[in-house]
Amino acid sequence: MSSNNLLRINVGYIINLPVGESRDFQFDIPKIHLDPDLELTALHGGAHITRTAQGLLTHVIMDATTPSVCVRCLSDFDLHLHIDFTELYAFSVNSLSEEGMLLPENAQLDLSSIVREYMLLEIPISPLCKPDCKGLCPICGENQNEVTCHHDDGEIDPRLAVLRSILNR
Repeated sequence: MSSNNLLRINVGYIINLPVGESRDFQFDIPKIHLDPDLELTALHGGAHITRTAQGLLTHVIMDATTPSVCVRCLSDFDLHLHIDFTELYAFSVNSLSEEGMLLPENAQLDLSSIVREYMLLEIPISPLCKPDCKGLCPICGENQNEVTCHHDDGEIDPRLAVLRSILNR
């Protein structure tokens, strides 16, 4: 399912509220595709939007899972992601923050691109299926989380036998 309107919020009425007023928006999306490349499942969380003099301060907390592959055992698993960020959607270019987020003229905040960015930042460079993953056996290639290999430690590549004799001295 595409993100079409699933992370879009109509904030037109919040613009006319007094400074300091806020509203909460909850999300519970079973499956979502954030263009161009991020698949998320079990996306849930919320956005707390507060009217300020400069714009709409948006605090988002969300959890989701994404398909991943463990770098040690090469098993597929669902990687849990958690994001917690605050952004200001400014009313005018004069009020822009460092991020440069401007409130759209139609007063529809589409959080899909910013949620995608923060979720991608949460994906580790080397994802692990579990912290104590044993990985693959260097001799036979079996997943050591599922089987216990019993290889003779004495077997050594004949080309490296000379090095072993040096180590034994």
